[in-house]
Amino acid sequence: MVVHELSRTDARRIAVRAQLLGRARPTDLHEVVRGLTLLQNDPTNAVAPSADLVAWSRLGSGYDRAELADALAKRSLVDLRLMIRPAEDIALYRAEMAAWPGGEDAPAWRRHQHKWLRTNEICRQNILTRLDIEGPLPARAFEDTCVEPWKSSGWTNNRNVTQMLEFMVLAGDVAVAGTDKGRVWDLAERIYPDLPAVPLAAALRIRAEKRLRSLGIARAKGPECPVEPIDVGEVGEPAVVEGVRGQWRVDPEQLGQRFAGRTALLSPLDRLVYDRKRMTELFQFDYQLEMYKPAAKRRWGYWALPILYGDELIGKVDAAADRKAGVLRINAVHEDEPFTKAMTAAVQKEIKDLAKWLELELVQ
Repeated sequence: MVVHELSRTDARRIAVRAQLLGRARPTDLHEVVRGLTLLQNDPTNAVAPSADLVAWSRLGSGYDRAELADALAKRSLVDLRLMIRPAEDIALYRAEMAAWPGGEDAPAWRRHQHKWLRTNEICRQNILTRLDIEGPLPARAFEDTCVEPWKSSGWTNNRNVTQMLEFMVLAGDVAVAGTDKGRVWDLAERIYPDLPAVPLAAALRIRAEKRLRSLGIARAKGPECPVEPIDVGEVGEPAVVEGVRGQWRVDPEQLGQRFAGRTALLSPLDRLVYDRKRMTELFQFDYQLEMYKPAAKRRWGYWALPILYGDELIGKVDAAADRKAGVLRINAVHEDEPFTKAMTAAVQKEIKDLAKWLELELVQ
């Protein structure tokens, strides 16, 4: 197979188009989610929840935040491990759920999870029984009947009920039914559509194909990401990018297309920038999410929004929504290189659109 030779500009434009960030905008939320394959359901609300920010950056201020809640309530979109996906895509995960933890070749940490769940089968059955009788319940409603506590060096240590629910999601027992000061749970059969499972090998291939279509260009192999991989295996076609080491996989449908860009403010968790190594290699953009840093050590802000201008990432907007005061505060616009007048005007237009969408007064 021919190895496609791409410039960095080619690769960036492929990535931007694939992420629905070109000039031609999608028309509705479901088109966005199907095109991106997922919205990360992170609750951080410094400006707006990430899923809503991603939708807004594609659809503009005509996007109504109630649409996402409505789609989840109607089950046309579902939350699987904090990733909002089209409901029909659950068919691509059923075989993996049925096979969890994945046999003898599964990683040791996954087999450990499964062993712990089986050791605490009484707790699992108690949860299933209560959900069957009472319907959706938050984690705090369940009694901890585990005979062996979950041990961890992190924040999950001894959080037995929440860990049990997470592993029951992996096994296809339960699913997220909504939110009420946290996630609300129900039997998976009541949440997921009744679609036949796609056989595991075919499902993994289709998922990789969808992932590559949403990214445009990606590495065949990358670091393990347990929830949503950033690599794509051998799907697509091989490519090299000028000035970047190694080989990539590219979606052939993206090759040779015209590019018309626009300006967009992105969530820090947007898939265009989520893989920081890919972001650095293709966009040569310096960025970190700084919400976990002490304020004095932040360069760009708690929840700084990367700025896309055409096929380049050119800076960050340090924004904060103060809902009690009814204002969107722009603490700074960080320019990686001095903006032209056209750049400044385009960025200001997006900032004003963000305030309009949030229904907040703009304070710069």
